[in-house]
Amino acid sequence: MTDTRAAARYVKSLLDLAVEKNALEEVHRDMLHFSEVVAISRPFALLLQNPVIKHEQKLAVLRKLFGGKVHSLTMAFFEIITRKNREPILAAIARQFHNAYNEHKGIGKATVTTAVPLDEQLRESLVKLARQYSDKPQVELVESVDPDLIGGFILKVGDRQVDASIKSKLRDLQVEFTKNPYIKEL
Repeated sequence: MTDTRAAARYVKSLLDLAVEKNALEEVHRDMLHFSEVVAISRPFALLLQNPVIKHEQKLAVLRKLFGGKVHSLTMAFFEIITRKNREPILAAIARQFHNAYNEHKGIGKATVTTAVPLDEQLRESLVKLARQYSDKPQVELVESVDPDLIGGFILKVGDRQVDASIKSKLRDLQVEFTKNPYIKEL
């Protein structure tokens, strides 16, 4: 079984149990926090992946970092995963849990790339635009910055893309100029 498939099975089990125990919001928050820790701490991420370090030691680190700070269901889940020697896929589980949470809650995903960071007013406008293209009532906007766009934005919602960037407008203009026979003569 691949790690992705194994992670997906653990995610489904954790999601179902969190819903059953009425702890979905807390477990989701814990998984987001876990993902942040993995992202900012390379040594922690490497520790989870290292086959030489004993599982008991990894569990001790998890208890030290998260004990008393996460929901008891989340901590019990960490213990089960460690007991089954599956801690290398914990980061994948945390990432996939966020996606499963969004699916469960009916939250769509939209990505926007801009030349500069978004202010709050523009962010709200882009969320409204993303809702128009989404079949979900709520949309989570994932932002990235690419100065090469010069200005404008690229919004992706599902299989749709709105490219309102200056870069693409300049590219379109360049194509038009190369098609124009009068320009070629100059």
